[in-house]
Amino acid sequence: MKLTLIHPAIGRFAGDRRYIRSWQMEPLPTAVVAALTPRDVEVVFHDDRVEEIPFDAPTDLVALSVETYTATRSYQIASEYRRRGVPVILGGFHATLAPDEVARFGDAVVLGEAETLWPQVIDDFRHGRLEAVYRAAERPSLAGATPRREIFRGKRYLPVRLIETGRGCRFRCDFCAVQSYYGATYTRRPTDEILAEIQAQRRGARLFFFVDDNMTADLKQAKEFFRALAPLKIRWVSQASINAARDPELVELMARSGCRGLLIGFESLDPDALAAVNKAWNTAGGGYEEPLANLRRHRICIYATFLFGGDRDTPQSFRDALDFAREHAFYIAAFNHLTPFPGTPLYRRLEEEGRLLYHPWWRDPSYRYNRIPFQPKEMSAEEVQRRCIEARQEFYSLPSVARRFVDPVNRPDFFMLRNFWPINLMIRGEVHQRDALPLGDQDWRGSLLEVGSKVGEG
Repeated sequence: MKLTLIHPAIGRFAGDRRYIRSWQMEPLPTAVVAALTPRDVEVVFHDDRVEEIPFDAPTDLVALSVETYTATRSYQIASEYRRRGVPVILGGFHATLAPDEVARFGDAVVLGEAETLWPQVIDDFRHGRLEAVYRAAERPSLAGATPRREIFRGKRYLPVRLIETGRGCRFRCDFCAVQSYYGATYTRRPTDEILAEIQAQRRGARLFFFVDDNMTADLKQAKEFFRALAPLKIRWVSQASINAARDPELVELMARSGCRGLLIGFESLDPDALAAVNKAWNTAGGGYEEPLANLRRHRICIYATFLFGGDRDTPQSFRDALDFAREHAFYIAAFNHLTPFPGTPLYRRLEEEGRLLYHPWWRDPSYRYNRIPFQPKEMSAEEVQRRCIEARQEFYSLPSVARRFVDPVNRPDFFMLRNFWPINLMIRGEVHQRDALPLGDQDWRGSLLEVGSKVGEG
């Protein structure tokens, strides 16, 4: 039996076969699915972001992980294979958040995490009894969830080692698809398995990226892990919530274990705006200054993210965020618009208020990447989009980059110092690169083949 795993791209302009390779990291969930596949199954992998998919190559079964931004392209790919008589399995975040939609385009859909489901899917397929829907009854144990990285050989990815230490987040931010997918729960892999995977991957590794949605979701477990990690003397970055930085002991343990940078979602500087999206805990305990001082003391670099388009946001919100980001000399920062993902409280509220401009935006042919898919209260959608771009341009202007470069917090070691300019200049060059990118491949001339349709119908 031969299984083909595919990671879909967001989209591609008509006539443009170049690939946007920057920030292209290994799609770790695909490697986890490969690891869950019985060893007597031949597994091949194609990354639609960096290569052409050989649709006519023989295979018995195809599986795709669908995200909201890649849904249209996923359905195009699924239709190509299903027209050739090849069954397609669809899973991923979007499948769980929009199951009825996704089920229309695959022979089977996997809802929830794959650990307890995937072996059954393969066995059912082998015996000709593939079911239409597989649903995880509960959060699975992550013991043994070590990815098969050999499927990435020959691909062009950033030289960063990706490691998963846990999944989910215990917070319930209204806009976050993570809390909807995992039900505001968090599970962690066994520490000994994580350390063993790090040891196996450390040859030639300059940097490890722990890909957890919130690495400090469980503060007690996080401290125990950092103590165990410290003797390995690696350099790592990850994502964490700002509340964790209020704990001096935790920050010290992070630094001692090799932490060089954290992605932190500030979202807004307005406590009332944070409360409106159920993220008031972000500033609970006195605002951002104390946790940022703790991180600065240990020279942990920050990738700060801000979201705009909330009901309290005005043009001044952009200026305040930009000034704040430069004042604290963040290593890098993102100035993005709110995105109403299906299945989130934010999406339901905007839908009930009649403020969605596309329905659904991820499948509307007129929607383009970076557009605001809903009507903000205090500004037009076009103004929010324009001001996000202007904030990025100003933050990544050469004088701004130079000022942040001389701040000691961005030079914790030679590696971070050496990469500061290349990373910032790369992002500077990308400010417009994905702007107006279509969702799906504009060169695709087929029609989507839904379940129950005959070949030739669309």
